[in-house]
Amino acid sequence: MTSEQDFRIPYPQLVEALSTAMQAHGLAPELADIEAQIMAEADLHGVPSHGVRMLPALLRGFDEGRAHARPELRWERDFGAICVLDGDNGPGRYVALTAMQAAVERASRFGVGVCLAKRTTHWGRAHAYALRAAQAGCIGLCTTNAIQTMAAWGARGAVIGNNPIAIGVPRAAGLAPVVLDLAMSQAAVGKVTTWLREGRSLPEGWGVDAEGKPSTDARAILSGAVSPMGGHKGAGLALMMEFLTAALGGGLFCSEMRATKGLETDASKLFLAFNIEAFGAPDFHAEVERYLDYLRTEASFREAFLFPGERGWQDCARNEALGVPLHAEIVDQLRQAGVVLD
Repeated sequence: MTSEQDFRIPYPQLVEALSTAMQAHGLAPELADIEAQIMAEADLHGVPSHGVRMLPALLRGFDEGRAHARPELRWERDFGAICVLDGDNGPGRYVALTAMQAAVERASRFGVGVCLAKRTTHWGRAHAYALRAAQAGCIGLCTTNAIQTMAAWGARGAVIGNNPIAIGVPRAAGLAPVVLDLAMSQAAVGKVTTWLREGRSLPEGWGVDAEGKPSTDARAILSGAVSPMGGHKGAGLALMMEFLTAALGGGLFCSEMRATKGLETDASKLFLAFNIEAFGAPDFHAEVERYLDYLRTEASFREAFLFPGERGWQDCARNEALGVPLHAEIVDQLRQAGVVLD
């Protein structure tokens, strides 16, 4: 038996185990591999809240028909730099990657590419898609609407999703992209769940209990709602994300979406890619490095400056060498779902 902190598994082995489990539930091998790679990547980068812990809910979704293991993706519109994809509630990571790849392809032709994906399931971590746009040489941006988890505007309970956004900026060859990934809540629901699992005390301001009262108890917040970051600022941004996704694509608003046993369906997602060369910036990568160097010097009075996503790259390097860490509770859940980790 392993302790809660010392179970580690090589990333390729973890991906293979996840993919095999998904294929056993009807997912085609090529789709299962993509879903597994992006799912395990979150844990590889030190973000277990959005990683492999989500697999059991996805497998239940396949078995119950709420998520489609054999989705029929359909392109609803193709209008120059813009396209609209019906994801048929297929595996969310595969559908999201397909949409971002479509945006990147259009950016290569038009300077900017936009893909709106409707009827999608949970995509895991927004970071993954902004990252892949950056790795393709574009500036990438993506956002989604999500089930109601956030209290705002004085509401006692959840009235809107925490509607995350991610922006990825490429750097010179061989250097890890800068990727900002954040929810509009002070802390994502998955992070509250992770801190509960790890027995950590929550800071004030993360959420409210079922009666709408501020709480630092993770269980109480999970029964209530998380709070928006920056008060009205986070709430306002979440509302605008709702308009940029559901309203723009004629999809469901967060109040109309449902999540059963941890898996949301019928979400709408927006993906943008900007072709840097189209803007004519002669030394984009050099300018990015120049400003990062400036911040490393000037913004490190109390602690070392880390650009958005840099801590994740540090975790990635460590976990590639030592193996991806999995909490004992997550290991048990995966094994109960039929995932063979040994």
